[in-house]
Formats: sequence, structure tokens, C-alpha cells
Amino acid sequence: MKIAILSCFYPYRGGISQFNACLYGELSKTHIVRAFNFKRQYPEFLFPGKTQFVTADDEAVPVESTSLLDTANPFTYHSTYRAIREWNPDVLIVRYWMSYFAPSLGYITRSMKKHCKVISILDNVIPHEPHFFDTPLTRYFLKGSTGSVTLCEAVSKDLLRISPDARYTVIQHPLYSHFGEKKDRAEAEKKLGLSSGKKNLLFFGLIRTYKGLDILLEAFCKLPDDYQLIIAGEPYGSFDKYQEIIDRLPGKDRIFTDLRYIKDSEVTDYFSAADLAVLPYRSATQSGISSVSYHFEVPMIVTDVGGLKETIGDRGTGLVAPEGTPDAIYNEILKYFGNPSIKEGCLDAIRREKERLSWESFALKLTDFIKHL
Repeated sequence: MKIAILSCFYPYRGGISQFNACLYGELSKTHIVRAFNFKRQYPEFLFPGKTQFVTADDEAVPVESTSLLDTANPFTYHSTYRAIREWNPDVLIVRYWMSYFAPSLGYITRSMKKHCKVISILDNVIPHEPHFFDTPLTRYFLKGSTGSVTLCEAVSKDLLRISPDARYTVIQHPLYSHFGEKKDRAEAEKKLGLSSGKKNLLFFGLIRTYKGLDILLEAFCKLPDDYQLIIAGEPYGSFDKYQEIIDRLPGKDRIFTDLRYIKDSEVTDYFSAADLAVLPYRSATQSGISSVSYHFEVPMIVTDVGGLKETIGDRGTGLVAPEGTPDAIYNEILKYFGNPSIKEGCLDAIRREKERLSWESFALKLTDFIKHL
């Protein structure tokens, strides 16, 4: 098949771009694939982080792409559609994760649907921080899809609430395997400047309100001195409210922070040092962090929101806190470390998932869905 993918690619950074690069690479093994990229993904004033782009010292894998779409310039909507149309693909794949993209991507998908199959890969249908306009904009976008792929059942339920007749399939998020191999724990601790001999908890990734770092901090203050907390990731917005909590905690000397976007080659240091990844989310669909945890064989504690119970708790790769409160997170942490058989069970389950969640498997399921539409 000739497959066009319209989404963010190198030099844009982050989980969506990483996912797209992996999917592009896998599909290219057996199909003719072309990447169509953003010329401008967001206006700078709408982007809460420091930069949308990889830095000079980052090791993100370059993907050759055609940069056309400026989401803030409607004149580029038609020119992007025309370029894709002229390439004449059999299928157009589009990633969708927030309603800001609905006008630009929706214009293109609704136009292309007359000429080829259009597949939307839906990270979210309703974003983590919702607005009143999300549903009508997403409904507009979805009318351009021949079929949709969700990464967990929770997103499928959101999809069917908005579009009851949608044709869709669920294919779980594959594992990120481009971060290299796991290091010796002592070597990783030394490189990060961590104390050795402690139980290391990891909060990793972009720091946003819905991810519940404050919940984890309040839970951490109840833990004894043999616990250590690692916070690694760039804040989206101010970190002040979290720093205020840290400053008043009795165990603040056992909290390590690295408040920046962690480049690919450094991810292994954090997961190699970690005993347990903690995702105390207030809301969620699925999480790309869980895919990184699987790769490095680090069990998780998650909250019972969105698809986290489905993709982690039900699979046995971690524990699920019944609610997103400090007490619930604290209790699950103690449970995990208090019973060695829980760790062994989680590791066994993770190793099984690593065999199942390959990019090859994802691509095969995706193309099979496309063929049967």
C-alpha cells in the first residue's frame, strides 16, 4: 500500500513524534510510506513548555518528511490536502490528541476521505484538561475518518459517546525500545548523584496538573527514610506549587529533581535506577510512560483512571490505587515493597507483555484493520 502519515515528526520532540517515527519505520518495511509534517504545530504562546523542537544534543531519530501544515494558518490546510492528494495514497493515517487540531486536520481528512481510506489514531477523544468546545470540534474531525484506532478501551468509550456508529479497533500502545539497554543500577545511581541502598520511586515525563505529582509528594512524605523519589521531566507551566510542597516535606533531602526535557540517551539512567514507576494521574487514557517502563522492566503503580487499570492492573504489570489520593498511593507503595512475590509477579507479566507489544504486531493489526474497512 501507499501510506501517507500526517502528524508531527522530527524535528518536533515528545512522545507523539517518537511514536510516529517508530510507526513510520515499521510500516516502511513492507509498504511505501511518506511522512507529511507540520510547518508549525502550535503558535509559541499556546505551547506551555520551553521548546517544541529537539535540541542540538538530542539523539531523536530523524525522519524525512514534508513540512506543510501550519495549524494557525488556514491557507495551508488546502495546500497540505493538495500535496497529499497529488501523492495519491491508498490510505492516510492521522494522529489526533487534542481538539486544537480539529479544524486543520479535519479539513484535510474530510477532503481526503473522498479519495482514499482515512485512519485516525486517537490518543484522546476528550483531552485530559477538557473545554466546552472539545466535543463539537472532535465530532467535526471524526467525520473525516473511515475508521479509527484507539490505544485502550477507555478512549473507545469516549469515541462511541461522540460517534456511536464509528468503525474502530483497539490496538494497545507498543513498547518504546529506542532508548537503549538497561544499565547497571549502581552505575545509574552514581551518574544521577543518588544515594545507594534506597528504594527508588520514579515520576517521569512532562509535569502537568493532571499527572498528580502533588499527590505523590504528599504520599512520599509519609514513607520512611529508606525511600527516595526521583522527579525527571519538564514542567508545563510553573513548578512553584510543587516546590512549595517539597520545601515543607521532612524528607525533602531524599527528593531528586531534574526539571528539563530528558533526551533519549539519558532515559535509561532514570529507569535503570528505579525500583518502581509511579503514575498518580488524576485523569488518563493510556500512558506512553508505561511503554518505557515495560522496555526497562520497571513495575508501576497507577491510579484507577482511564485505561490504566485495563493496560497495567489487569495485565499484572503493576498495582492500581483505587483512588488518586496520597493515602491510596502510599498504601500501594508499601504493599509493593512489603511482598517480594508482587515484584516477581509484575516482572513476569512485563516480560510477557514485551513479547506481545511489538511495533511489528501493531503495524500488522493496523494494516489488517485498514484492509477490512
